[in-house]
Amino acid sequence: MPIPIAIALGGALGSWLRYAIATEVTDRAGVIGAGTFAVNVVGALVLGLVFGVIEVRFPDTPRWLGSGISLGVLGGFTTFSSFALDAFRQVEDGRPGLAIAYVAGTVALGLTAAFVGVWLGRQAG
Repeated sequence: MPIPIAIALGGALGSWLRYAIATEVTDRAGVIGAGTFAVNVVGALVLGLVFGVIEVRFPDTPRWLGSGISLGVLGGFTTFSSFALDAFRQVEDGRPGLAIAYVAGTVALGLTAAFVGVWLGRQAG
């Protein structure tokens, strides 16, 4: 399969998953950004896990498949633009402390999740 098509198909799936999960999480939490926070941290964990598993256990994975999953599905699932807008809206709503916590928490937990995902993926191999 051509890599651009794999990425496009994966992106469509990831975007749909982001919408479904982020909407549900935000509705339940009742806090702007809760859904984006969740999908970004989970996406970082899953991307790290996929990278670690492919690197160690399946190094001959076709490039179209790895790109379709990482750039497509997980690229569509996670979102920096929504993250930035959510932080802006929190400040605009008079909650700058929440915005700072949201930004710092997303970066800290996202990086941690990515490291844990890579470590788990490598252990699986």
